Amino acid sequence: MSAVVLEAAWTDRFDGDVTTEETEAGLSVGVLPGDWIAALTFARDVLSCEFFDWITGVDEMAEGFAVVAHVYSLEKRHHLLVHTRVPREDPRLPTAVGVYRGASWHERETFEMFGIVFDDHPNLVPLLLPDGFQGNPLRKDFVLASRVAKAWPGAKEPGESGHGAPSRRRVRPPGVPDDWGPHA
Repeated sequence: MSAVVLEAAWTDRFDGDVTTEETEAGLSVGVLPGDWIAALTFARDVLSCEFFDWITGVDEMAEGFAVVAHVYSLEKRHHLLVHTRVPREDPRLPTAVGVYRGASWHERETFEMFGIVFDDHPNLVPLLLPDGFQGNPLRKDFVLASRVAKAWPGAKEPGESGHGAPSRRRVRPPGVPDDWGPHA
């Protein structure tokens, strides 16, 4: 299907409550959070996008979190990026597991890394981080404290290798307050 035909199909189905943009990866379609499941179902059933590739989040700071799904039609050979935005204060979406079973792992990862809750997910438990880990490491406001607590093993600044130019003033990693860490 051409991008023009796909755009028309989305606009007709969702009465203009969508945004569309043609990208290198195919058509990118923005939907309202309340239309998330309907949009994925429409992509699968009407636009033949039976192949589910991934779901992830993007921290857009004050604007909230974008949740993006990539699906593909093996039959008609077109890609779709379906995305929506959830508020930072209460990031929630209904689970897509009923539409694409493969979404389960991706939703668990997105929940763990960004703190986005997928309502009615059959097993929304941590997947990658160690037990007891606090925080969501892919949020932009998450402090990357490991560089402050333990020196980086590789030479990053001139002079850190033990030979060569003298060391410059040490710079803290982005997001780490000046008064934080063992050398504060």
